[in-house]
Amino acid sequence: MTDKDNKGSMTVAEAGRKGGETVRNERGREFYETIGRKGGATVKAERGRSFYEEIGRKGGETVKAERGAKFYEEIGKKGGDRVKATRGPNFYEEIGRKGGQKVKKLIEEGKRAARAAMEGQAGNAPASSEAPAAPAKAPEEPAQPGGNE
Repeated sequence: MTDKDNKGSMTVAEAGRKGGETVRNERGREFYETIGRKGGATVKAERGRSFYEEIGRKGGETVKAERGAKFYEEIGKKGGDRVKATRGPNFYEEIGRKGGQKVKKLIEEGKRAARAAMEGQAGNAPASSEAPAAPAKAPEEPAQPGGNE
């Protein structure tokens, strides 16, 4: 007897699809989003962040092998165009400026921390009859794109 002969039967895939549609209609899309987040959090807790990094890398390599590097260029451009259309043409300029300012701030904080560490070491140095050495010169800051100084 085949599936066509038995009109009441359906495949496992059909039954799953029908059940999923019923749940979606009864509980809504948010239900799936919620259980997906909970499941993701559980997997992260059990396997760690490195698990997601590994499967993401493997997936990316598979897609690259199947579709080529050009595929990533195309979807990147589409995504960039979508962001530009949604956020406006100045969005990338704004986030670039914010990123540059953040880098500048981090460099300044690093220099302050290095100076404080050098001063702390100088305060703990044993007494010597020699004159103290000149403090080390801080590395020069790289030029910031756009001249936001």
